[in-house]
Amino acid sequence: MLVLDLVRIDIVAIACMLALGWTGILDSEEMFSGFSSNAVIAMLSVMILGSGISRTGIMDEFSKFIIRKAGNHRRNLIGLLSISVGLLSGLIQNIGAAALFLPGILQVSRRTKIPPSSLIMPIGFAAILGGTLTMVGSGPLILVNDLLKNEGLDAYNLFRVTPIGSILLIAGISYFLLFGDKVLRQKEIGEEKKSEQEELIEKLNLPHNIKLLSIHEESSLVGKTPEQAHLWNTYQVNLIGIGKEKDVVYAPWRESKFEQGQTLALLGSAENIQQFSKDFQLEEVSSSKLFSDDFNADGSGFAEVIIPPSSELAGKSIREFSLRKRYAVEPIILFNNGEKVAGNFSDVKIISGDTLIVYGRWIELRSLKESADFVVLTEFDVDNKDKSKTWPAIGCFVFAITLAMVGFPISMAFLTGALCMVFTRVLNMSEAYESIEWKVVFLLAGLIPLGVAMQKTGTAMFLAESIMSVVIDFHPVYFVLMVGVLSTVFSLFMSNVGAIVVLAPLVIGMAGIADIDPRPLVLMAAICAANSFILPTHQVNAFLMSPGGYRNADYMKAGSGMTILFLSITVSIFYFFFI
Repeated sequence: MLVLDLVRIDIVAIACMLALGWTGILDSEEMFSGFSSNAVIAMLSVMILGSGISRTGIMDEFSKFIIRKAGNHRRNLIGLLSISVGLLSGLIQNIGAAALFLPGILQVSRRTKIPPSSLIMPIGFAAILGGTLTMVGSGPLILVNDLLKNEGLDAYNLFRVTPIGSILLIAGISYFLLFGDKVLRQKEIGEEKKSEQEELIEKLNLPHNIKLLSIHEESSLVGKTPEQAHLWNTYQVNLIGIGKEKDVVYAPWRESKFEQGQTLALLGSAENIQQFSKDFQLEEVSSSKLFSDDFNADGSGFAEVIIPPSSELAGKSIREFSLRKRYAVEPIILFNNGEKVAGNFSDVKIISGDTLIVYGRWIELRSLKESADFVVLTEFDVDNKDKSKTWPAIGCFVFAITLAMVGFPISMAFLTGALCMVFTRVLNMSEAYESIEWKVVFLLAGLIPLGVAMQKTGTAMFLAESIMSVVIDFHPVYFVLMVGVLSTVFSLFMSNVGAIVVLAPLVIGMAGIADIDPRPLVLMAAICAANSFILPTHQVNAFLMSPGGYRNADYMKAGSGMTILFLSITVSIFYFFFI
């Protein structure tokens, strides 16, 4: 059922767990042992910690910093982004690391005209490889200590796999830096699917150029209002923000007076803004801390709004309704009774069924969407980042890692860190519960009893003896290679968690027959469960497949070389240094 993917994997796991109980193979305590396992507690704790870090927006800022440093060079972008994503995915779920960086990668692709297919797959592979950096980087590695303890074997510490994971990550990044041009599909920009914002801008020919201008003492704009400056009619420019010192007003009221020292955020064509700046002796500003990232794709955009019959705005003008003062959004275009009206339409009577195109920050547009006076057709997401909780979140995360490093059980250390997130109000308890991907929790808890049953019934030993009868006379390196290949193949056709649950008892039995320490072989199997590159079956590859515009053939082309490289490195390290 895991291979055929006929039903959800968590349902398969629960059904498997119950089947073992109803058939009498396991008693009730053994059947539900997965829910009390350290692996499940460690997994959900990592999810809560990752959510807390993401909530502060610190990773958004980090990704933007990396992108600024890398510039427009594809190799630099791949190198820096891959290292960053890889290191991050060693501490939080690898799909979470990939998701944090994806919006920034797509923005860079649009700005630099580098096809997203040249950037996204290397970053995704780096996220998977980064999961081998620590014992909490991936599901199989979180689970492996529990599987070893069930057999009376010693667990590994948090950073035992770091040297191996580091070599794999560096090798993976080098693979794309050297052979990326040959193994990645060079998708044409014209084939790229447009975002909803891009389609709206193109369909309505909306102005999307934003410039920041500062007002000096000698400017003739001082003392005038936007209407007196003929901002809309003469220059066809929209004022979307005014900032001075620490105060910012978004979509300012039309009667606001311009003052010396203000910074204006203007939306319009480059030529019209330049003419406005020249006529009023304004100076262009390259950036401003006042507006920060308010006027980029993540912070603001256009929205298509319909006026319903019950709206308070119906029968009034925008001036009478005070749209700017109420909602801090700037009206750009009005479709009144089927006719397009641009420029200054503040005194046009709005009737039900009219459509407004407005520009504003997503947080203000959300207020518009929640109002009964408007029907907002444009879909958008609002990030609820709380930067004031950055240091408490980092402190909780570092505290959890420190506890694990000094010898406390990983599950206890990370659950303590997760609870600290709640105590410091980085997350409330409801948000902590919401951050847990219960599908993964039930997958782990449901499949752990299968490993117990394989040992209890002698199934693992039976399979181990069958396999060992074939390879017992071969050189030991073939034995190690076989473990790596089995784990790789299993992870391609089922979840990597399912693969290690089935393989761990089998590998322990094989090691016993060959008189080899089973601990490193089980660890190797858990690492090789991440060797899932040939098909987009790994959750990271599946998540990035659509944004990158990839096909199965693209993964086979790039993933084949990566799979061989991964196996070669892992088998060599374990054969020479562990076995």
